[in-house]
Formats: sequence, structure tokens, C-alpha cells
Amino acid sequence: MANYPQLDDCSGVWTLKQVNDAVMGGYWREAGSKAVFAGGFNSSNAYTANIDTIKMASAGNATDFGDLATNLLNMGSCASFTRGIFMGGNQASPNAYNNENYYITFASEGNAAQFGTLTTTNQHATSASNSTRGLCMGGHNPDAVQNTVDFLTMASVGNSTDFGDLTTATQQAASMNSPTRALYVGGATPSLVNTIQFAEFATTGNFTDFGDLVAVLKQGTNGDLGSSTRGVRAGGILASDAFTASVEFVTMASQGNAIDYGDCTTAVRLSEGASNSVKSFLAGGDVSDAVGTNVIQQGVIATGGNWSDFGDLTAARYTGGGTSQAHGGLNEGYQGTKIIPIPQGGGVGNIGLFAGGNSTVNTIQFITIASTGNAQDFGDKTVGVFASGGLSSSIRAVFGGGEDPSSVVNTIDYVEFKSKGNAADFGDLTVARNALAGASNDTRGVFAGGSTPTAQNVMDYVTIASIGNATDFGDCTTGSVIGGLSSTTRAVYAGFNPYPSSVVDNIDYITIASTGNSTDFGNLIQAKYALAPMASSVRGVFGGGRTGGGSVLDEIDYITIASTGNATDFGNLTTSRYNASGLSNSTRGVVAGGETPYKNVMDYVTIASTGNATDYGDLLTNLAGMGPASNGHGGLS
Repeated sequence: MANYPQLDDCSGVWTLKQVNDAVMGGYWREAGSKAVFAGGFNSSNAYTANIDTIKMASAGNATDFGDLATNLLNMGSCASFTRGIFMGGNQASPNAYNNENYYITFASEGNAAQFGTLTTTNQHATSASNSTRGLCMGGHNPDAVQNTVDFLTMASVGNSTDFGDLTTATQQAASMNSPTRALYVGGATPSLVNTIQFAEFATTGNFTDFGDLVAVLKQGTNGDLGSSTRGVRAGGILASDAFTASVEFVTMASQGNAIDYGDCTTAVRLSEGASNSVKSFLAGGDVSDAVGTNVIQQGVIATGGNWSDFGDLTAARYTGGGTSQAHGGLNEGYQGTKIIPIPQGGGVGNIGLFAGGNSTVNTIQFITIASTGNAQDFGDKTVGVFASGGLSSSIRAVFGGGEDPSSVVNTIDYVEFKSKGNAADFGDLTVARNALAGASNDTRGVFAGGSTPTAQNVMDYVTIASIGNATDFGDCTTGSVIGGLSSTTRAVYAGFNPYPSSVVDNIDYITIASTGNSTDFGNLIQAKYALAPMASSVRGVFGGGRTGGGSVLDEIDYITIASTGNATDFGNLTTSRYNASGLSNSTRGVVAGGETPYKNVMDYVTIASTGNATDYGDLLTNLAGMGPASNGHGGLS
């Protein structure tokens, strides 16, 4: 989503100065003021179709919005800016599980209308959404707890479509959503769990582990709590059958465990939830074994602490569904939360990442390429590996393969450049291997070669914006390569060590958008392997390496990517090494680490010129074989 005000539906005339002040000063108009709370058991423990609404900006009692199409409870609920949607549930007449979805329009209060149907009848499901897509996750059908995830397009009407599966069949969970991610939190399998799972809205596929809640619980809030960056879990019932008032949060752009940071005013389960970028709300709920309340509680998302009273529903109720037109999944930066965009893409992207570095290190380090200085901690990979491949779009870095203490792996991890944090599982390579090279444009990445330790000539590719397993691309001219770089159209690989055969001086290239075997490009200055690659959109540079005879090198070669031909001398590194990692921002290339022995040194060169490298700074520790990636390399221009 764009990080600027959406002014198209504001009244009056905005001057250019007002627009500039809004953008630069961090003010965004309120993206939406209404929250709705629908269905559930009423104070007589009878099913209800009532829909209440509140204006989230100011405390006060709820008012009547309209009615659902039927008396309904235990449904999932989510929203876009314009619509609130209620999915599945259990209907009173006939008393049966429901497969229907209903929607309301925030701007025109009134009764809900039919949207379409789920792929299966379902209750106790949980929903999440961004501005375009809504998910219905897990739940219970007449036969069993489900792991099914459906999706629908918020702006249309029609039946839901299969999205993928949860990691485990689960029901009675809570949800969180950012503009890019849906989180499924806690629940029952039927045993109560504290797991957090997530998926990316833009893709389809199975959910992945995110981390754990502090508490093992179910029957928390049915609705979306949190801002665009922080997800909130409030209330629920613990494994001891005790109701809880505890509140936890996670940072949705990274992965990791939740943190306890406050309490609701009352211990409650099965409440209806909603939020804007500032506050989260719990409406109603069960406070003592089928004793409903009409109290609406509010908590401040950014600070946590104890919650306070907001007002009352029109009647006590619990186990319905709540949502709003301003929850965290809808846009970044509304209601005064300014997010400074991170420059990204060829020529402007400036973040460099180095992942792993030996078979027990899972650390991801980062640098700001245009400056100099020491590396800093970014987060952790899912596994510690040596000699993984790295590639990236302007948004996302992807690291594939490597060697852990016992074997080579096929693991692919990814992180988002804009938010420091731990990596998430992307999928698997077609072949487990280390010493592979990555290269990419902004859409597709190709991992080439590797070792098992037998030299591999396989190439496989991934679509960077999605998650899933790699697909066969073709073959290199020879096996084992650790040095890849790219322009927007072409990937070039060098540094072949077709073990147990002799090291060669081959340079290969492919067209990234196609598939097929690589083609001969030319030759390096000499036969060597374990090179550090860097590139602008025009020139490719390879630093360091090792000869087949064991000599460790400081020489730097360069090529013109759009042509073919032999490499030319560029200059020298500050120290000889191999298994160093190289990356760039299209203007400057940085070579980090290497061996023998392991080093923490970083050098830089100006890619458009030739000459010797200059000291940049130091890594956090002595490492070699790190997976490199940047958000401004030559493939992104």
C-alpha cells in the first residue's frame, strides 16, 4: 500500500501545500471510523442477528446498524475500507453449520446481503483481510476440526476459493492482519495450543510457523485487533478453563514469540473485536460460563497497559463477529502513524544483507551500502548454514540451500528488507546443496549449481513475491558455482569448481525470464572458484577466489553484462580471500568476510570505475560463505 494520504474521497479542495504538509508531516486522514459487531448469543442465550456499530474515534455506546440475513454465531469476520464480511458460522434456523458469507456496506447502514459460499460448511473459523482479499481459516465442520483456508475478493461477490491449509487443523483461534500478512493465533486442535501461523495475502499456499503466544488458549477475540505493524491478542480461555484478561502483541513483519503487555478490564472469552491504527476494542463476550456482557473495552495498541471502558453494546452478547473499516490490514500510515519509506530498487536501494556464514551461525547482518561502517544485526535465519545462495527483489531477500553441521539442506528462507526480524520459510530447492549462486531481477530469482559435495549443474528458479518450492530452470555448462550477478534481463555465473574435476575459468549466462540451459559467456582472467559477485545494471564484478592449486586471490575481474566476452582486470581487494560474499547498490559493491582463515573484513569498490578496493568496516564476527542480498543491485534497475 502507498505510504501517503488517500485524499480522493475527502470533501473540499486540498491545496498543494496541504497535501505536502500531510505527506511530509506524517498526518493521514482517518481511513475509517466505524466498527461493527454482529450476531452471537444475546442476554437470553438465544441466537441473534443484530449488528451494532461504534465510532472508534470517541468513546460512547453502540447504536443499531442493521441485521444479518439470519440469526448467526461462531462466524469469521473481516473487512475492506467499504465492506464488512461475515463468513460461515452456526445458524439458528435450521440449527446447522453455515457455508454462507454475508456483507454489509459501512457507508450505508442496513441489513447484510448474501456474498457467496465457503468451500465447506464451517463454524468457529477465524478470518483476516487486507483491502483486497479476505481469508476464512480453520474451524469445525460437522465431521472434524479443519485445516482449510478459503479466500474471497472483497470488492466482488461470489463463492470462496481454496487458498491452502493451516499447519494443523485448528478451531476457535484469534487472528491478526497487516497489509501483507494474515496471522492465525492459538486455538484448539482439540487440545489448546499457543502456536502462531501466518501466510502472505498475495499468494496462495499453506501457512507457516510464526512463533508462539505466551499463553496456551482458545476462544479469544473474533475480529481483527492491531495496527498495520503490531497484532494484538486479548482475552480467551486457558487450558485450566480459567478466563483470562491478558493482552499480548507481535510485530507482524518479523517472526517470533508474542510479548505480554497489559490486561483487559475484565477476563473475557468469545468477545467481538475491532481496531483502528490507534486502539483495539473488545465488544461484549462471555465473562462467566454463558454469562454475556455488553461492555466495550478499549486498549492502546502502541503502548499496551491496562485497558479502559469505551461504552456499551445495545445488548449483552458473545461469540459473534466484529470488524472495522480501519483495521491494520487495510493500509500503512493512516491516522498519524507515519512510516518512512525505505528506498528500494536499482540505483536507490541501499540495504545489504549477509545471512549465515558457517554451519552453526543463523545470524543475518545488514549494512547501509552507500555509507561505511560495521555490520549490524538484522535477525536470524530458520537454520544456521554455510555457503547458501542469496538473491532478491527490491522488497524481499531469499536465501537458498547451504550446509548445516550434518548435511546439505534444501531450505529456502526469506525476509522483507523494510522490517528487521527473523526469516520465514519460503519453500524448498529442487536439490539440497551448498556452494550455489543466486541471481535475480525484481520478479524471478535463479539458483545455479552447488555441491552435495558432488558438483551439481542444476538450476532452479523461484517467483520472489510468492512462497513455494523452486522449479527446474535448466542446467549450467558445468557443475558447482558460487558467484552470480545480474542485469534486469540476464544472469551471469562464474567460479566453477566441478569437483572432483579441475577448477575452470568458465562464465555462463541465462535470460532470467526464460528457462533452459546456460550459455557460454566467456572466461575469467584465470580458473578460480568461490568468488564474490557485485553488479550494476551494466557491469558485473567478481572479487577474490581460489585456484585449483589452492592459491587464495585478491584479484578483481569485471565484465559488461549485456555483451559476451572474457573478463578484464579491475583491481585488487584489500586482502586475499575466497568464499567471501558480494553485493551492491548498483553504484557500489561490497565484499564481506571470506577465508582462509575466516575474516570479518569488508571492502568496497565503485563499480563504474576500476581500481583497488577500500576498507568498508567489519562484520559482527569472522565468517565466510554468507548468503548475500540487497534491495538495489543491478538486476533491479
